[in-house]
Amino acid sequence: MSFFVHNANAIVDESSKSNSYSLIFMLVIFVLIFYFMLFRPQQQKDKEHKNLINSLTQGDEVITTSGLLGRVNKITKNGYILLQLNDTTEVFIKRDFIASSLPKGTLKSL
Repeated sequence: MSFFVHNANAIVDESSKSNSYSLIFMLVIFVLIFYFMLFRPQQQKDKEHKNLINSLTQGDEVITTSGLLGRVNKITKNGYILLQLNDTTEVFIKRDFIASSLPKGTLKSL
């Protein structure tokens, strides 16, 4: 009788080991999926945005995240940009709020 119980325990032990390995494998797969689907694209997007901000020069035409179109008049050392919206209006904005750079002459064509 104890012979059958010993065999049953051996089968349960083997299946629990394989279950733990498959669980670890599934967790690793999910972590990789999250990394390549969520984190990596965001890191690339942040890197492109940082390159855009660092490449800004005086006279560039830009659009902000709030939708303002303007020309860069001055870039301060503390992270702000003086943006000229038209002939009489200038605003200070944070460099991080620049969404993209526009081709030269875009503001004149509007």
